[in-house]
Amino acid sequence: MDPSRFDGSFMEFAGKLRVAAIAVVALAGVVAAALVWRGAGAADLVGAQAPAALPGIVIEVRNGTSRSGLARQAARLLRERGVDVIFVGTSSARPDSTTVLVRRGSVVRGHELARLLGGARVRSEPDSLLRVDLTVLLGADFRLPKGRLPL
Repeated sequence: MDPSRFDGSFMEFAGKLRVAAIAVVALAGVVAAALVWRGAGAADLVGAQAPAALPGIVIEVRNGTSRSGLARQAARLLRERGVDVIFVGTSSARPDSTTVLVRRGSVVRGHELARLLGGARVRSEPDSLLRVDLTVLLGADFRLPKGRLPL
């Protein structure tokens, strides 16, 4: 090959190819590291999160006491335990005991929710106008678990 005819384009192509190969390897390494890191994080989270205690169940929490914010605190506790709380509010009723009202479905669900609350009465009170399966009516006896500070 005559050196005067060689314009160096082959060498430029080889250099670009080498840079592209290095970039692909680096990107693959970053992706692999991200997947490994994400996998470890997901495993840690699985151990930390409670599984859905009542899958597919929609719940409302109502405060039947004079303690401000109690329904919000109870809702947060239930959400941490995997319960789908869609409404938090107050109640004009002032019960002595915390009660789970079963609006739709089986009373067994009400007993499971009562267990998650640390104990409550369970009563069947169907109401087709409400869009919830269970209503928690917090009574004067309701206490947050030990060591849990009010919000």
